[in-house]
Amino acid sequence: MKKSLLWVVVLVLSISMIAAFSLYGCKPDTEVADTEVADTEVADTEVADTEVVVDTEVVAEEAGHFEGIDIWFSPGGPESCPFASVVYNGAKAAEEDLGPTVTYYWSDWDMETMINDFKTAVAAEPDAICVMGHPGEDAFGPLIDEAEAKGIIVFSQNTELPLSQAKYGANGFGYVGASNYGAGLKLGQQCVLEFGLAAGDKAMVWGLLSQETRGLRTKGCIDGLEEAGVVVDYLEISNETNADATLGTPVITGYIAANPDVKLVITDHGGLTATAGTYATAANLEPGEVNFAGFDLSAAAVQAIQDGYLGLILDQQPYLQGYVPILSVCLTAKYGFGPLNVDTGSGFVNAANADLLAGLAAEGIR
Repeated sequence: MKKSLLWVVVLVLSISMIAAFSLYGCKPDTEVADTEVADTEVADTEVADTEVVVDTEVVAEEAGHFEGIDIWFSPGGPESCPFASVVYNGAKAAEEDLGPTVTYYWSDWDMETMINDFKTAVAAEPDAICVMGHPGEDAFGPLIDEAEAKGIIVFSQNTELPLSQAKYGANGFGYVGASNYGAGLKLGQQCVLEFGLAAGDKAMVWGLLSQETRGLRTKGCIDGLEEAGVVVDYLEISNETNADATLGTPVITGYIAANPDVKLVITDHGGLTATAGTYATAANLEPGEVNFAGFDLSAAAVQAIQDGYLGLILDQQPYLQGYVPILSVCLTAKYGFGPLNVDTGSGFVNAANADLLAGLAAEGIR
């Protein structure tokens, strides 16, 4: 808004100056001197008057461009989750920028809650529903069919629903997030390079293999390590730890105590990755004694990198996973545009570049 107003003022000033110079060019020099002050005063008055009028018009136009569009949106959850909170920040920014009405519902990353919330959303018959695809096709498919039959646009973020996307892409069903398996594979492979792992070295992957689609990222992590000959132990993230990462502290300290030769721990979860520093200190580890790696940037994760406990992150840019779905369904609902599909798996963050992103992470944007 401030930028729009600034450009309006600059434009009006420019027009006024051009007009004034044109008039000066048509008059003798003596008249220019006599009228310069008066012309300037008139121009200033016109700018001030125009500024008030244009400001009101711009506010009305920008605030209501997608006004009247009703959206239900799932950031994941809980609200305190370092990842879900950034998704929410992106969605909230899009709501404020674009003007739709958005209802947010949190799941604590619980599959049954996600399904029940989607049913509630369908019953409300909004224009669009943006979901986290974690429950998978078997659970979501029939419900998405029901929503689409009612003319509701469905969109997925963070976890792919490829069958539904293929079926309803023409209706606006898109996906914003990293490729689950591909992201996991990249992280596993990069860990081998980053930490100099060799065949026979031990790593532990703490993930979500039990989840149909979301678990593909965990599988990718394991495959990326095993293809280099690394021996992988696997632990499933419990529902309790999924909702509150600090509850996993005794799990990780117990594992490290029983496996002192472990060289790498991958946490396939944004909340757990952000808690890496807590896990390491609770296990009485020195920075770098056991390498930690995971997903998703946050202020806590940046701090863990700076402290030397967390070595590598694959950044999924969760802010975009909030902003872009809102934008996409608004464009589809109002103009019939096809969906925006964005791979948000931007790259890796480590000690070499974490400081560059620290400020934005603290603001809940990166």
